[in-house]
Amino acid sequence: MPHDVPDTRDAAPVGDAMPIGDAMPVGVALHQAKRTLREDVIARRDALAPAVRSAAEARIAERIGAMPAFAAARVLLMTLPFRNEWDTRPLIAAAHAAGKRVALPRVDERTRMLELFEVTVLARDVGPGYRGIDEPLAHCRPVAADAIDWVLVPGVGFDPDCRRLGYGGGFYDRLLPLLATAVPRIAGAFDVQVVERVPAAPHDIAVDAVITESRMYTR
Repeated sequence: MPHDVPDTRDAAPVGDAMPIGDAMPVGVALHQAKRTLREDVIARRDALAPAVRSAAEARIAERIGAMPAFAAARVLLMTLPFRNEWDTRPLIAAAHAAGKRVALPRVDERTRMLELFEVTVLARDVGPGYRGIDEPLAHCRPVAADAIDWVLVPGVGFDPDCRRLGYGGGFYDRLLPLLATAVPRIAGAFDVQVVERVPAAPHDIAVDAVITESRMYTR
């Protein structure tokens, strides 16, 4: 895994999720635990004051953009914000300004997979797609998964061990194994999205680093 950021797993997470000593739930209990935590984290994220949100997302972008792995990458898979997620567009602009290629995902509803396409001008190349999420438009050029050398992974919640809680569709759990093992898997999040422990199944894929406005966690 990349070691671009200091390990701060001793920093206290904001949320309480499930206690560290408890066994990980399975089956129906796991599904319910994820659902409950997802609703709680989204509520905290959505409650952020506009000024606090704006300052925090700028700091998140700044921290990620300063990572050596980001500087070294040439073909980045990134994502656009959904609902009240932190705004990734300044980071995408920084990548383009540095001469990097940027790919964004588009949902294939038939296969339930993410397909990757290069974007060069957001205002021209993206529009509302699956569930209203901005996605690359039809004219964008496909990008092969094996061309990606850095990925920004979205998520609802994270814990200090970099476990990730998504929206429940499993899209990134299916995509990430298609990328090269050495590709840094980085997540940005507000402090309020980090909980004590994310309930996870064996197939749930953790990220390599979680960067918030005030903390950095690595596995």
